[in-house]
Amino acid sequence: MRLLRRAWDRLAIYLPIMLMGLLALGTYWLVRSTPALDAEAPERPLRKDPDYLMERFSVKTFGTDGHLKSEVYGEQARHYPNTDILEIDQVRIRSINSRGHTMTATARRALANNDASEVQLIGDARVVREALVDRTGATLPRVSFSGEFLHAFLNDERVKSHKPVELTRGNDRITADSLDYSNFDQVVELRGRVRGTLQAPAAR
Repeated sequence: MRLLRRAWDRLAIYLPIMLMGLLALGTYWLVRSTPALDAEAPERPLRKDPDYLMERFSVKTFGTDGHLKSEVYGEQARHYPNTDILEIDQVRIRSINSRGHTMTATARRALANNDASEVQLIGDARVVREALVDRTGATLPRVSFSGEFLHAFLNDERVKSHKPVELTRGNDRITADSLDYSNFDQVVELRGRVRGTLQAPAAR
């Protein structure tokens, strides 16, 4: 009985240490076996094919005050999620600024951002700013631009092109190798071979 009691006393001394060791081993095994919760799932590559199509559509955009800002027509449109670009066939865009002045843009094909405020017109491209009365009360004639490529920034009322373009202002006609036009500032910059025909104003 004495030997048994001594053995039990020694076991009682070392038992907490043994239990702590077993608990540490169990914790280590549990950590190794449990999958990490914060492991991020691999990112899916963005699709390069269209994620939706539209046929013979019309999309209108309104300002915060409720006035019509733009209207986009097209025979077909394809949206590419990897670039957030809308490709439109047989496009026609009408843009109306806060002063009520209208610009229209047409082309065989267009690449537009998500709100159609920036549009690249490709093939038989044409942008027209209708005649208007400016802040001073003077009448400004109708202005149009045409070429195989035009880059229109509708919110900024600006048209650019690095390719040959034709500018018509009233009865005046000018051609150039490149163009940068600001309707807001009423400034046009023509580069390259610039040629034009300017009509004398009608006598009163």
